[in-house]
Amino acid sequence: MGKILIIDDEENIRNVFKRALEKANHEVIVAENGRIGEHHYIQHNPDVIILDILMPEQEGIETILRLVAFDQSVKIIAISGGGLGNANNYLDNALKFGATFALEKPINIKELVSKVNLLLNY
Repeated sequence: MGKILIIDDEENIRNVFKRALEKANHEVIVAENGRIGEHHYIQHNPDVIILDILMPEQEGIETILRLVAFDQSVKIIAISGGGLGNANNYLDNALKFGATFALEKPINIKELVSKVNLLLNY
């Protein structure tokens, strides 16, 4: 069992991911933006972070940079639907700045759980 932090501004996405990960026997913490996610990271020390790139208040790339500066071993799965841009561009940048994996929305839940388990060495 791992401790997973989901940071996404869309409540329905947080809930879907949370249910799937809890079903896979993981403990899940959620945050609606990068600023709150950072606080949860420091407070709860999760094993894996699932992080949306396009969010209000503090977007994903800034959050990646701040988390990596705090802990270079942080394990991040970046996700993006692209918004007005191309999701691949956002995800490529996320990988360059420290994300471990990048997945384009809509997310295949089985793939997401598989990537989480891979990062946890299951």
